[in-house]
Amino acid sequence: MTAITKPAAVVTGASTGIGHASASVLISNGFHVFAGVRKAEDAERLSQEFGADITPLTMEVTDTASMQAAGEEVRKALGGQTLQGLVCNAGVAVTGPLLHIPIEEVENQLNINVLGALRTVQAFGPLLGAEDGLTGKPGRIVMMSSMAGVMGMPFVGPYAASKHGLEGLSKSLRKELAIYGIGVYVIGPGAVATPIWDKADDTSEVDKYRHTDFAKAMQRVFNWMMDRGPKGLPPEQIGERVHHCLTSDDPDFRFAEVPNRFTEWTLPRLLPEKLVHKQIIKRLGLRPEDLADARKKG
Repeated sequence: MTAITKPAAVVTGASTGIGHASASVLISNGFHVFAGVRKAEDAERLSQEFGADITPLTMEVTDTASMQAAGEEVRKALGGQTLQGLVCNAGVAVTGPLLHIPIEEVENQLNINVLGALRTVQAFGPLLGAEDGLTGKPGRIVMMSSMAGVMGMPFVGPYAASKHGLEGLSKSLRKELAIYGIGVYVIGPGAVATPIWDKADDTSEVDKYRHTDFAKAMQRVFNWMMDRGPKGLPPEQIGERVHHCLTSDDPDFRFAEVPNRFTEWTLPRLLPEKLVHKQIIKRLGLRPEDLADARKKG
């Protein structure tokens, strides 16, 4: 691998969506990006798109050995220089009512979104300046959280739990890595217009729970998500925030990148939680009287 002379950043989950946009923005601003992917075809596509400015890294965030091997590749390429950025973006979203969702699906959610981020930090964190003998200023970590890292909506409980966990992990990590001068920043996007919404007509996740009392409410949430998702923020906006976190003199610790910010972020956090709770369960038909009516109708 050719030695890297530009400022360098690792971006996990870089094949599409926010990860791809982050890689693109960083490259356009003079970074070399080590792009975490899972498939050889994604690595080839990124190489063709960005040329010498990107180094695809085949990795699996659920596999410690895979992450450590990727870390060694980057160490060799940096040739004793510090890594300037680590963007922990890889993640998935598991949906379903918590009363019924298989525990194995929840375990997979937490393994990818929380432990996957920790494996990433342990594999690449030393290169940010925690390892003795490196030259260059300390690097920074950007954790890709979500609105769900602060708010917990129904039927995305596993995802909300993972993002709440990532937020707590980030706060602890920020204090620990202060000893090395390594900053830790969190971005919490709302809806982002990524290719995931191309599957808007896929109701398989809802269909799995048609037999439960949550079917109608879950369908309402699904419809709301499918309406809002494609109208979300462009992923490049999140990429620009990533660049800001890695390069600004004194960035805030957390950024909420949310469309319709006042109604979807500011107002719900200003109002009493009980009031917000009542409004949500009424709108979704999750009150006891809604269940009673549904059972009467058979």
